[in-house]
Amino acid sequence: MEAKRIPDVILNSGHKMPVLGLGTSADNLPPNDTLVSILIDAIEVGYRHFDSASVYRTEEALGQAVAKAVNQGLIRSRDEVFITTKPWNTDAHPDLILPSLRNSLKKLGMDYVDLYLIHWPVRLRDDLENPVKFSKEDLLPFDIEGTWKAMEECSRLGLAKSIGICNYGIKKLTQLLQIATIPPAVLQIEMNPSWQQEKLREFCKQKGIHVSAWSSLGAYKVFWGSGAVMENPIMQEIATAKKKTIAQVALRWAYQQGSSAMVKSFNKERMKQNLDIFDFELSEEEMERMKQIPQRRQYTGDMWLSETGSYKTLEELWDGDV
Repeated sequence: MEAKRIPDVILNSGHKMPVLGLGTSADNLPPNDTLVSILIDAIEVGYRHFDSASVYRTEEALGQAVAKAVNQGLIRSRDEVFITTKPWNTDAHPDLILPSLRNSLKKLGMDYVDLYLIHWPVRLRDDLENPVKFSKEDLLPFDIEGTWKAMEECSRLGLAKSIGICNYGIKKLTQLLQIATIPPAVLQIEMNPSWQQEKLREFCKQKGIHVSAWSSLGAYKVFWGSGAVMENPIMQEIATAKKKTIAQVALRWAYQQGSSAMVKSFNKERMKQNLDIFDFELSEEEMERMKQIPQRRQYTGDMWLSETGSYKTLEELWDGDV
């Protein structure tokens, strides 16, 4: 089987990043051997960008899949894949960012990651027994400046070729850019036709920061998501006219905005379908029609509000863009 060729974008760090990546988080993670096999399938059909995080618990399987893909001749070396990972909020502290990356590299079995992203502008106590089960009192103030300086150290040491952030708004980005000696290469945010993020995308364009979409299909059939993209009548009409799936139209929309997108499916046929977006184009009229889709953030982020943390309101968390 001939793998699909995914176009690259050149980041402000000078490094290339494939514009479609496979997300590796899952509510019900399959056994490690199964996950390794799924990720090898993804490499076989053409994925070269994989998005992980310490909290996903997929770094070990991802590293094993890449090593096996090299052994099987699917790729020539680790350098042919683009690996993204993120420290969890328990490690979102100046003293813990670098140790967290070293731990991720150990699990991946790699010398470097291509992209290291601050997962949230949020800090949790680092001594939690279960890092994803916490109370409001476990949230602590987040140090934007100190945490970014630690990210820059990861870059200077060559452990991360590019560095960036997730889930920042314009106010936090402005604050970060004022102190950064290495600007963020990527901002990863919730972005899809039902949450188009036009102002934030324009700000990033002006600052040379590449925008990458998570929840690129509206978190369909995920407990916090909805059918706002996949069940939208405008999307359905355009997909029918193009003889494409709604998912393909949504991913093509992100690509035509100059963004990259993370897709998440462990089904081999859907993985192939999601790559099949480079042989058609959405017209200006179709792009304008998609602007009529009702806009609403799916992931509200209420869990990050606390009297002891950095944000008391959603307006503070999202820099007013709620």
